[in-house]
This record gives sequence, C-alpha cells and structure tokens, in this order.
Amino acid sequence: MDNRAKIRRIHEILDQGSPEDISFLQKRDPFQFLISVILSAQTTDERVNQVSPELFACYPDASSLSSADLEDVKRIIRPTGFFNSKARHIVDCAKAIMERFGGAVPVEMEDLLSLPGVGRKTANCLRSNVLGLPGIVVDTHFSRVINRLFALGTRDPDKVETFVCSNLDPESWNRFSMTVNLHGRNICHASRQECMICPLKGLCSDPEAK
Repeated sequence: MDNRAKIRRIHEILDQGSPEDISFLQKRDPFQFLISVILSAQTTDERVNQVSPELFACYPDASSLSSADLEDVKRIIRPTGFFNSKARHIVDCAKAIMERFGGAVPVEMEDLLSLPGVGRKTANCLRSNVLGLPGIVVDTHFSRVINRLFALGTRDPDKVETFVCSNLDPESWNRFSMTVNLHGRNICHASRQECMICPLKGLCSDPEAK
C-alpha cells in the first residue's frame, strides 16, 4: 500500500471512530482563539482554558490587550508557564494586529506568520478551527502518531506537514488533524502506547505495534 492509500485508510478509520466534534481549546472569536493557541505552548489545553476566561474578561480584543499592563497579563497567565515571554508575545501580537491589520486578525498564512508568537502550528490551528480553511496542525501528538505510522524519521514539523499534505486531499486536512491528535492523546501515548487496542495496529510501521 503506497503512502497516499495508507493515509486515506487511516483517515477513514479515525474519522469513523472519533466524535463528530473534537475541540481542545474553547471555541472563541479569531482573536481570542489565536491568543489561546499562543498560550498553549509548553502547557496543556486544559490549563489555558482555566486562565483564558479571566484574561479575556479583562482584555477581550486586540485594542485592549495591546495597551494592557504587562505585569497584570503575567499575573493572569502565570499558570501556563513561561509567562514572561508569553505575556510579551501576546501583547506584541495584539499591537501588531492593531497597527498593521486594523484590529482584525489576518487570514492569510504569510500575514499570520508575521505576528509575534505565531508559527505555522498556531496559524494552521486558527485557520482550520475558526476560519474554516484547510490546515494540518503539527503538534507533539500529531507528529508522534505520524512518525510511528509511517516511520518518517523526522520530527521537523514542516517536513511532517509537507508529507501529510502531499498525500491527503485538502478537504480532509482539518478532520485528519483533529482525529490524529485525539488518537495521540487517547491511545498512541508518548511512553505507553496502547497498541493492543489500537484500530491502526495493522497499518503501523512502529515495531512495537507488531
């Protein structure tokens, strides 16, 4: 089975076995969701969901966050870890959105990548989850699962994204991203993957799955 046929079969299996609606971060407007994704680096989505209500009650949009007191932002987001750099990133991101995009979160990938704290994972997460545009979100869970399934031999997120995009039609990217991520969280764990109950066992290239 070639890679394209294999990835389509994986998509079918995970699609059928996953909930219709999969979400990890609370669904919000584009600006608040973008800030939430930036905060999710090096922490859990659950922790971000815990601190984001207070953050957005105080600073609900780019205008208010761009002029926020940095120390107050640090206080609110402290539980997410790396709060010094994250606070600077989200305030600077809000300032850039105000200064260069009139307060509205841009849609194009190039524009999103120009914002402080925004990389391809963050941009794709926003585009696919909120803006309804095709995107492959390569986080640690997604990269781990794809590497085990295909023995890619690289965790470089750009290479993982390119591999998947070249073997799967764009209309399937969003759903595939979410189901693979969920599979990584629930079954294909980093250190204790549950291969015996994995629906993808027969398609996996990881020797541990045999």
